Amino acid sequence: TRLRETKPPPLTRPTPPSWTLRGPTLESIFLPQPGPRAPGVAELRVPVFDDPAEDLLTHLEPTCAAMEAAVRAGGACLVYCKNGRSRSATVCTAYLMRHRGLSLAQAFQAVKSARPVAEPNPGFWSQLQKYEEALQSLSRPRREPSGQGSRRTEELQNEP
Repeated sequence: TRLRETKPPPLTRPTPPSWTLRGPTLESIFLPQPGPRAPGVAELRVPVFDDPAEDLLTHLEPTCAAMEAAVRAGGACLVYCKNGRSRSATVCTAYLMRHRGLSLAQAFQAVKSARPVAEPNPGFWSQLQKYEEALQSLSRPRREPSGQGSRRTEELQNEP
């Protein structure tokens, strides 16, 4: 099976999900099998199978935003997939990178410490690497294109 080329989604400041959470805040993210249901628990279903060719990258921003919304509201989040190895580990690793500022290596180590069977498939690992690159480029200060910075410096020096 040949991996499909996936591009990281454009990163912006996280926005709250379009739904509101009521009562004790608990967000459930199912990947994609249905999991346990409970009244008052918001659900977010992500239709991605545990296949290296699947595109989980485009779902990382919305899942991370939903998880952060639950945490900020004083609640918790359950990320559920069939085996608890690849998809859920990928989403939790991405969350730690996005909202806790950890590197991919640090985030995965934290997930692996909590869930020793965690092992994103090669396609998801590649997508986490792309996500890390996108997060790093988002946090870098923007530079002026070559040549414009020196021209602007000259303009400032020549102003009265």
